[in-house]
Amino acid sequence: MAKARKFPESIDKLSGFCPGCSHGVIIRLIAESLEELGQDKNIIYGIGVGCSSLLGGIMNTDRRHCSHGRAGAVCTGMTRVNPDTMIVAYQGDGDAYSIGLAETTAAAYRNENITVFIVNNTNYGMTGGQMSHTTMPGQITSTTIHGRDCEVTGYPIRFPELVAENFNVAYSARGAITTPARINKTKTYIKNALEAQLNKEGYSVVEILSGCPTNWGMKPVDALQRIEDELVNSYFPLGEFKKREGK
Repeated sequence: MAKARKFPESIDKLSGFCPGCSHGVIIRLIAESLEELGQDKNIIYGIGVGCSSLLGGIMNTDRRHCSHGRAGAVCTGMTRVNPDTMIVAYQGDGDAYSIGLAETTAAAYRNENITVFIVNNTNYGMTGGQMSHTTMPGQITSTTIHGRDCEVTGYPIRFPELVAENFNVAYSARGAITTPARINKTKTYIKNALEAQLNKEGYSVVEILSGCPTNWGMKPVDALQRIEDELVNSYFPLGEFKKREGK
């Protein structure tokens, strides 16, 4: 008797993410959701530059590695010429919100029928842990060695709230990967976002809070606790900010 698969069919290699990083869990949730929707063979990923780019090495799917920050623009082009294909942008906070803020915002402003997943670990994870647009007030990074001074650099961006309050998007949410309950809820957000695209409702974004033990200088379990204690409780609330119509 053949053994039942324990992971989605589209994931065919081990990941190269750092121990304790949440990217691997997030990618699995996306892959599971696509498989459950019957869309796992009808998908093109627009992959950002950074840790998110490692998605391409572990999945047997069509994908396009985008120039830094340009996944919103690339995915716009892909959905306009492939309107019946699932088009998913997979980016980090540095890629989507710093160098790519214009493209990310413009795609939401136009309500493009794409799904955007943004992994927020409050720094540039792959390039040495520099400050990003989501770095917390007072957070030490390789470019804020005395802690982020928000009076100089501005305050962390809350993108899901921004598009929910100002643009006519289909869906906007923020989740986390800190506990089994949080993981299950985040999968619900991911699936809602994909279903919105499948039904041609427009632009969907799900930001997912992730630990970065390597650059935060923490053990993985402590990084997860930091997300709960500092990020969720003081600045990045979890939940749905724009629900789908009729849901």
